[in-house]
Amino acid sequence: MDDTRALKVSTTTDTVELAGQLAQSALAATLAGGAEVIGPVDAYSWHEGEAVRQPEWRVTFTTTAAGYPALEAHLRAGHVWDNPEITAVPVVAASQDYLAWLERTVTPV
Repeated sequence: MDDTRALKVSTTTDTVELAGQLAQSALAATLAGGAEVIGPVDAYSWHEGEAVRQPEWRVTFTTTAAGYPALEAHLRAGHVWDNPEITAVPVVAASQDYLAWLERTVTPV
């Protein structure tokens, strides 16, 4: 697998419980090789025309480019927000052993 085919995908939630549920359910569905929950962090954003500050938990998943569409759909379906932030960045370098493990772990739908 080429390094650019591995992705770090992230989303945020307003509770640690939802963050954990998203992490566990994505792994159970083999949509990600791993997930990390980080937080709380102070998040500043525009919401309904106002600048707001709220605590959020970030969930970062490792998946393949082929697995991204199914992971995104899974996160949208399990999220409580109408328009959750779901972003992906390519992994530009990683060990070949790690990439092979990721390829074996993630099952694109």
